[in-house]
Amino acid sequence: MQDNAKYWTTTITPRDRLLAVDFRELWRYRDLFLLFVKRNITTQYKQTILGPLWFLINPILSVIVYMVVFGGIAGLPTDGAPPALFYLLGVAVWGYFQACVTATSNAFVENAGIFGKVYFPRLIMPLVSVTTQLVNLGVQLLLFAVVYLYYSLSGAATIRMTWGALALPLLIILLAMMAMGFGMIISSVTTKYRDLQLLMTQIVSLWMYLTPVIYPLSMVKNATLHTLMSLNPVTPLMETIKYCLLGVGDFSWLWLMYSIGITLLLLFLGLLFFQRTQKSFLDTV
Repeated sequence: MQDNAKYWTTTITPRDRLLAVDFRELWRYRDLFLLFVKRNITTQYKQTILGPLWFLINPILSVIVYMVVFGGIAGLPTDGAPPALFYLLGVAVWGYFQACVTATSNAFVENAGIFGKVYFPRLIMPLVSVTTQLVNLGVQLLLFAVVYLYYSLSGAATIRMTWGALALPLLIILLAMMAMGFGMIISSVTTKYRDLQLLMTQIVSLWMYLTPVIYPLSMVKNATLHTLMSLNPVTPLMETIKYCLLGVGDFSWLWLMYSIGITLLLLFLGLLFFQRTQKSFLDTV
């Protein structure tokens, strides 16, 4: 056996450290990463009549419903921003976060078959999930830009975009990191307790209503409730994005730093749980 050791090109050994993330190994498997991303994009609306148009149809239908129900019937304010832009931005940002959490939380269960057949860094799958959803987000933000341009040129409404809009990619990365960390924690637990998959769907749905997506945080006048809602780590990011692109929202550096701290904590815990679970999850899935 030792005589053949010099012919080995790769040695797979268990890692003792829970956070032993080999970034060089991830880079070596970049072709596989891109292959998975392409696969997810092409199969998302495969065998549908409208195909990629669903990237636009879904947010447009959601915005129309929100404008009628929450803007028209319920009379919820939008901080002076055009309702179409306010809801479209909220739908795009929250939709990305929700899709990333859902996809990442199923990383172990949905990929158990391929995990058991071939070796590759398991962390690739959560990264694939958050990257794939960027395509959907990009299309919806492009739609937002078109509607924004219409309002700006027609003078139908006063819109104030701040210089903070240049930081939008960083805010999206923070949102992806938060969703990935939270999703990896859930994914690690659901390998033993499948009930959490069903519970996760309900939690994410309710989470949206605790986040200022279809209403502005400024309408919450009760100080205690306002603080409690700000403790939701998605809230500061959502309000910051609104402030940067629409000039509305309760932007606060303090709350933004809090959200960044929670994001880093979730990502750390997610990696910790994920690395520990990947060693033996095939025995329980």
